[in-house]
Amino acid sequence: MQTRGITDFTTGSIPRHLIRFAMPMFLGNLLQAAYNTVDSIWVGRFLGPDSLAAVSVGFPIIFALVALVAGLTMATTTLVSQYYGAKDNQMVSLTIANSMTVMTAAGIVLAVLGYLVRWPMLRLLRAPVNIMDEAATYLGIYMLGLIPTLIYNVSSAILRGLGDSRSPMTFLAAATLTNIVLDPLMIFGIGPFPSMGVAGAAWATVISQTLSAVLAVQHMLGKLGVASHLRDLVRFDGKLTATTVRIGLPAGAQQMLVSLGMMAVMSTVNSFGSVVVAGAGAGSRIEQFAFMPSMSVSLAVTALVGQNIGANRYERVPLIVRWALILGCSIAAVAAAVAQLVPKVVLSVFTDDAAVLAAGAGYLRWLSMAWVPFAANFVFMGVLRGAGDTLPTLFITLAGLWAVRVPLVKVLARTDLGAVGVWIGMASSPVFSVIASYAYYRSGRWRRRRLVPEERPPQGGTIPEN
Repeated sequence: MQTRGITDFTTGSIPRHLIRFAMPMFLGNLLQAAYNTVDSIWVGRFLGPDSLAAVSVGFPIIFALVALVAGLTMATTTLVSQYYGAKDNQMVSLTIANSMTVMTAAGIVLAVLGYLVRWPMLRLLRAPVNIMDEAATYLGIYMLGLIPTLIYNVSSAILRGLGDSRSPMTFLAAATLTNIVLDPLMIFGIGPFPSMGVAGAAWATVISQTLSAVLAVQHMLGKLGVASHLRDLVRFDGKLTATTVRIGLPAGAQQMLVSLGMMAVMSTVNSFGSVVVAGAGAGSRIEQFAFMPSMSVSLAVTALVGQNIGANRYERVPLIVRWALILGCSIAAVAAAVAQLVPKVVLSVFTDDAAVLAAGAGYLRWLSMAWVPFAANFVFMGVLRGAGDTLPTLFITLAGLWAVRVPLVKVLARTDLGAVGVWIGMASSPVFSVIASYAYYRSGRWRRRRLVPEERPPQGGTIPEN
């Protein structure tokens, strides 16, 4: 197997590792956000606010369906990074094959489930009646893309554990460019395509997601050399799956709680009508871009911490945290300043409707106040994931969402503040979460969760030792 792109994080400069590893992931996450945002731009600018709301309202449902298995991809990164740090190449190879099998099966189940429950879930969210048909159409088609999406995501998780964050970015870049090209063709019926409106945006996304999955699998089989044949990536190991679930279930449940919290908040937002829904949808798209650096730094922290714990280099973890906080919080502060000063300028890419712009500006101004605490919280969460200690992150998220965010949103929405009360409630929970996650990090209990035995000799396999 070739060593290109694979990095050993147990030696060398920590800030250089963080930046080099996080930058491709940031660009990849930027492309992922653009991937979803392109639909909203074309739909919002040319089909109107109701269609923009229809595209936006279903995202909490999509997030809810993939949340639980998303924890398994986080577990994959943790296992691959720790085994790679310990130079246990045989277990690295087995983890890769097992994860691909489990995630493909999960994608099939979720695609079918999501398609079947889309109507009742939209009703549960109290989606405005005037956007229900378009929302169900978009959501139903989008569900078909869950299978390739999960295949791409688990491939990316594997590569991150090996220290390679560039390859997933290139696959996503190809898919994003495809989506950009296909969106206008399929929405408006240009060339050989019929005019499909919102459905065209969904089909363009599904085709692009499939491309990213195909490129990722080809890379695993070919240039990376993880396996020589597709059958080598299809392997099920019950014990390893149990370990993956044990680590990933709390992380997945955490994501599920986030998605359920989003749905609870969204049901309140929906009660204010399609204009506020469209404004919040546009604002959340901008917020995605603001979160990208924090999420990228957090994923980098997970990979760096995982490899160093696997190599028993615990003394490097505080340095990883320090540099990650400097990097993540600085970028979050700059993004928040832009959102405070010129919110309507950045929102105008989606719509020129004055009412929607006003609603979105309110959303951004309040939510951006929480972006720095959010970035810091993601660093500490990254450490716990890298250590395989994911249960505390579940409890912290549970408390932040269901003891702080959702109750505040529900109460403040009933006051004279109206939609502004919703934004204030949403901005409050990251402050609580960062205090709790920092306290747990300082306790040092995560050090006891090492997955690889303390003394484990290097074993054979296809993964190279750098």
